[in-house]
Amino acid sequence: MKKIVLTIVAMLSMTLAFADGEKSNMTNEVKAYDMTVNHRKLAMCLGLDFDQMDAVEMIHNQFCEDMMVAARASKDEQKKLLDKAILKDLRYMHAVLDHRQYRKYQQLLNVTLVNRGLR
Repeated sequence: MKKIVLTIVAMLSMTLAFADGEKSNMTNEVKAYDMTVNHRKLAMCLGLDFDQMDAVEMIHNQFCEDMMVAARASKDEQKKLLDKAILKDLRYMHAVLDHRQYRKYQQLLNVTLVNRGLR
């Protein structure tokens, strides 16, 4: 009887440990989609003027919202929503930034996505 109880306790503890690992993996996946940045540092890096700063901040906030929608989506739709959010962000940024600034923004975005394991 003692062996049965100990076996059940061991199985329950392994199950709980496994479930805890799944929860932390989901949390880490959602954190990877959090694209919030310091807008002032981004503006300094890209060399933005005041009008561009406002537009870039609004575009980037919308991009962050789109990325969080992708994070909460099912695995099947995540890739599609991720690509859609990135293309939308790049299209809007292209309208606001000049060629040099846009090129640098593309590089920063690509590095960020690769570092977070999204590309």
